Amino acid sequence: QVQLEESGGGLVQPGGSLRLSCAASGGAVTQYNMAWFRQAPGKEREFVGAVRRLGGNTYHYADSVKGRFTISRDNAKNMVTLQMNRLNPEDTALYYCAAGKSILSALRTESGYKYWGQGTQVTVSS
Repeated sequence: QVQLEESGGGLVQPGGSLRLSCAASGGAVTQYNMAWFRQAPGKEREFVGAVRRLGGNTYHYADSVKGRFTISRDNAKNMVTLQMNRLNPEDTALYYCAAGKSILSALRTESGYKYWGQGTQVTVSS
């Protein structure tokens, strides 16, 4: 049973940066596709980005965050991070870390992930 715990959320002004962390226990992050999703109030949860366990650690991002957000994986600490730059109010959401072993076609879908964290709130406001 993999357990995931997110941290690093908070309030930031537009244009600012935040770094989210996801610490894993009960399994190695190298053995899973690791992803970030987010859910804004009144909206469905959406894919933010992921790093695959296979295929040379390839990274995938939603178009809305590409070029602003970066996922990293620290194998020694068994965690993944999400560096978020140039934040705007539309990035306000509850951010979730997820782990799974799905095939590539399910990488951007919730059904591709078996384990989820509780989420960390990110609020972008002046």
